[in-house]
Amino acid sequence: MTNGREAAPTQLDTSRPHPARVYDWWLGGKDNYPVDEELGRKILAVDPAVRRGARANRRFMRKATRALAHAGVRQFLDVGTGIPTSPNLHQVAQEIVPAARVVYADNDPIVLRHAEALLQGTDEGVTDYVHADVRDVDAILSLASKTLDFDQPVALSLIAITHYLSEDPAVDDVYGLLKRYVDALAPGSHLVLSQVTPDLDPAAMERAATLFRRSGTPMHPRSRAEFSRFFDGMELLEPGVLPVSEWRPEEEDLAATAEGVVPVYAGVARKL
Repeated sequence: MTNGREAAPTQLDTSRPHPARVYDWWLGGKDNYPVDEELGRKILAVDPAVRRGARANRRFMRKATRALAHAGVRQFLDVGTGIPTSPNLHQVAQEIVPAARVVYADNDPIVLRHAEALLQGTDEGVTDYVHADVRDVDAILSLASKTLDFDQPVALSLIAITHYLSEDPAVDDVYGLLKRYVDALAPGSHLVLSQVTPDLDPAAMERAATLFRRSGTPMHPRSRAEFSRFFDGMELLEPGVLPVSEWRPEEEDLAATAEGVVPVYAGVARKL
């Protein structure tokens, strides 16, 4: 079953690149505009690892979702979902748990349009989507609560989103933002994160971050310690915080690792 809900909708802006559409271009998708492809190509030219990173992030999402579904999680909230790319999170979760309830949230109108057309769940489960910005915690939680029971465990995922958010309390206050999300979750819930880092290839990451910033998109690569801080007070699942391709690696990850470093950290933690 599939529903749809909106917070405050925004107009589609094709005059400047959007991270979700640049990411779609890196993944080989068609739901992007020339301005997105232009930035995607520029960044790829200075940091060839970004395409590998986008693909590794998708694999991490699938691995983490499968692991949590097998562990008994029945509810999933994916914030900053991006343009649907099969298999999507709800397909992974509902293949294991047909009655799983999944809510997606994103602020790009093109994501909303594709969600309406493509995010079709099982008859037994529920697949919902809300049109809201990651920074609007109250709106996302309120709309998601129409589908999810926040008195029961929820897997909250923010895949490749936190590096677009500043830690400055006067701007985004990313640590405070994630704490508000986690505080709303029941014990036994999980936080699933990935984020770019300068640790593994500082020069290439700085070139890529500079291009993002020049395009009007904030970019905040974080060290392992800074990334690990998102999980403060939670129980990290094995194998802890690692480069994304090394988190419970599968055959495809091992092959990708041979191509070169992917400057992205990943981790999953349980709320006690």
